[in-house]
Amino acid sequence: MSDITVIKTPIKEEMKEFEPFFKEQLKSKIPLLDIITNYVLRRKGKQMRPMLVFLSAKLNGETSQSSYIAAALIELLHTATLIHDDVVDETYQRRGFFSINALWKSKVAVLVGDFFLSKGLSLSLNTGQIDVLKVVSNAVSEMAEGELLQIEKSRKLDITEDVYYQIIRKKTATLIAACTQAGALSVNASEEQLTNMAEFGENLGIAFQIRDDLFDYEQNGLIGKPTGNDIKEKKLTLPLIYALNKVDRITQRNILRLIRRHHKNEKKVQEIIAFVKANNGIEYATQKMEEYAQKAKDNLAHYADSETKTALLTMVDYTLKRKK
Repeated sequence: MSDITVIKTPIKEEMKEFEPFFKEQLKSKIPLLDIITNYVLRRKGKQMRPMLVFLSAKLNGETSQSSYIAAALIELLHTATLIHDDVVDETYQRRGFFSINALWKSKVAVLVGDFFLSKGLSLSLNTGQIDVLKVVSNAVSEMAEGELLQIEKSRKLDITEDVYYQIIRKKTATLIAACTQAGALSVNASEEQLTNMAEFGENLGIAFQIRDDLFDYEQNGLIGKPTGNDIKEKKLTLPLIYALNKVDRITQRNILRLIRRHHKNEKKVQEIIAFVKANNGIEYATQKMEEYAQKAKDNLAHYADSETKTALLTMVDYTLKRKK
């Protein structure tokens, strides 16, 4: 049985019912909006976030209508941020499909993102899910702060390991923590359970982002060598930060100069990747990823064995093994 099957099995019915429920939230009387929202729905990914909401709910109680509202709210606000991100980054493809701004231009994309955002707010207010709205709104705010902090640091190239963790907590882990906390909240879990599930989500999210950062240093199937995309965008991630901390000041300055002046030069980017590998940056980042994955598993240790617990443990393992 594949990891994805193990993860989905306990919430098979919930995910089946969630699809029409989520689609219902996006209904509009504007034909163009319906065309675009249908396009968004057709290119959805693995739906990791709704799955986390339902698994967290099931681990701490029985899924309810509140669980569906929590999952929909998170998916609406997350989709809104992705659409806006594509506009900001001038990204024209996501998951192998054209982005909305590529097909309908930036103005339409921003307005569609706003539509998703407003639908999420309306859903939570109309159903009285204020506590869930607080959790998710805080996550979206943190994500914006994380992105801005990363932009600031990419300009100065003065990022430390502590700042790196601060960025990925805000950018990635906070939304995954919101999923697991919101799921527990939807079944009236205790304060202790809510805190624990938020910690589980945060630890999983940090491991998830470190795994993402490691992709930059792995061979790409199409071109046969690492992409170095983060380096090209002057983003200093954990493998590079560790390698820089291991060498003398002169070497540090030389590498930072390459990043600052030659980050678009493919040959120079490959030199920086080789520098990271030679100074054990990959091994160190992998070790840290595994440590956070173990912390996430520890958060589940006191729960009785069940199909749902196994699914969440499998999701932690899948996070480390995934290829994209």
